[in-house]
Amino acid sequence: MTSGELQDLFLSTLVRRAGGNRRRWRLVLGDIKVYDTATHPHCNWSLTPTGSAGENDTVERLADELRVSHPIVRR
Repeated sequence: MTSGELQDLFLSTLVRRAGGNRRRWRLVLGDIKVYDTATHPHCNWSLTPTGSAGENDTVERLADELRVSHPIVRR
């Protein structure tokens, strides 16, 4: 999975679960940072949501779920 595909998965899931639109959630998500697997062998991506407290909580909960199924992504 690439970081772009992961972002699409985030957006689709957030719209389905929390409502709203993809544009708003894309702004909340920001960019997905991808790290080298040599230094991050268990999970090589992170994000820093910039929405309201509730939006950030929703994103972080989904991120926890997606880290289990998609721990390693490509740029």
